[in-house]
Amino acid sequence: MDPRIREHAEIIANHSVDLEEGDNVIIDAHPVAEDLVVALHEVIGDQGANPVTTSQRTGKRSQRAFLRASDGEFETPEHERALVEHSDVYIAIRASDNVTQTSDVDPEISAAYQQAHRPILNERLSKRWCLTQFPAPANAQLAEMSTEGYENFVWDAVNKDWEAQREHQENMVEIMDPADEVRIVSGDTTDVTMSVAGNPTLNDHGEHNLPGGEVFTAPQPDSVEGEVLFDMPLYHQGREITDVFLEFEDGEVVSHSAAKNEDVLTEVLNTDDGARRLGELGIGMNRDIDQFTYNMLFDEKMGDTVHMAVGRAYDDTVGEDNEQNDSAVHVDMIVDMSEDSFIEVDGEVVQRNGTFRFEDGFEE
Repeated sequence: MDPRIREHAEIIANHSVDLEEGDNVIIDAHPVAEDLVVALHEVIGDQGANPVTTSQRTGKRSQRAFLRASDGEFETPEHERALVEHSDVYIAIRASDNVTQTSDVDPEISAAYQQAHRPILNERLSKRWCLTQFPAPANAQLAEMSTEGYENFVWDAVNKDWEAQREHQENMVEIMDPADEVRIVSGDTTDVTMSVAGNPTLNDHGEHNLPGGEVFTAPQPDSVEGEVLFDMPLYHQGREITDVFLEFEDGEVVSHSAAKNEDVLTEVLNTDDGARRLGELGIGMNRDIDQFTYNMLFDEKMGDTVHMAVGRAYDDTVGEDNEQNDSAVHVDMIVDMSEDSFIEVDGEVVQRNGTFRFEDGFEE
C-alpha cells in the first residue's frame, strides 16, 4: 500500500475526527477507495473503536438503479437514520468509477430523494464528521490528469502541516469575524454585497473537510443584493453546469441562468424556499490546490477563488440571535478572483486579484 494512504488515514482519525476508544464509526465509501478504508480499519482497530462500512452515500450505480426505478415518492429511511443516530463518527470518502453515473436520473426525483434524506443529513452533521477524497482513476480523468499525477495532487493537498495552514488562515478570520458587510467584485459580471454581522467566521484547516483550506461564514439570509457569475463549472447530480448566473434581491434569487444544464440548476433552486438563498460565503486559501479539477472539495479551497452556496447554512456559522437559512440542499459555486477582482470588507479592500493584504505582492 502507498504509505501516503496510511498517512491520509492517520490524519482523518487523529486530526479530523479526533477518534476515541469505543467510538462507533461509519465509513461511507465507494469500493474503489478500498485501500483507504483498509488503512482506516487499521487505525480504528489500534485505537479500540468500532467500524462499519457502507456505500449508501457514494454507491452511485446502485443509487441510480433505485432512483430510476422509483416513482419519485420517498420517505425518510428510518433504519438508515438509526444507524447514524447510534454512531459517534461519520467518515465519507469520495471516489468514483464513473463520475456521471447519475446523469440520466430525473433532477426532480433526485431533489425529492435529497429532501427525504434531509433528517439523515442533519443527524450526520451533529456527529464528528469528515468528508475526504480518494484519488480514483475516474476522478483523475475528470480532472484531465494522469492517475499518478492526480494521486500526487490529492495527497499534496491532504497530507500537509495543518497547524501552519490554520495559522495562515487565521489572518483572514481576524478580518472577517468582526465584519458587518462583505462585497465581492469580479470584472463586470459579479458585484454582490451581503451582511455577515454577528455570524462567526470559521477556519477550515482539515477537520470536517479534508483537504481544508478556506475560511467561511453565513450571510444573513435577507441581506444579499446584486449579481454573481460563477465562472467556474461544477458537477451536480452527475451533470456539468457552466456559467451559473444568479441575481439577488432581498436575499432571494430572483433570476437565474446557466450556459449548460440550466434545468439542473432550476431544480436545485426549486428544492425548497431556502434553496433560493445563500447559506455560505467561503474564501479559498489552500495554495497546494493550484489547478481546477471539477471537484468542489478541492476547487473551493483554491487560493484565488471565492465560493458561495445556495441552501443550508451550517449551524456553527450562524450567530445565536441571527436567522439560519435552512434547506435540504447545499450547493457550492465558484468565482475566479485571480484577475480584475477584489474582496471588500466594511469598505476596505482585503484581497485584490487573488492576493490577500497580509501576503507579499498585495496592491492597494
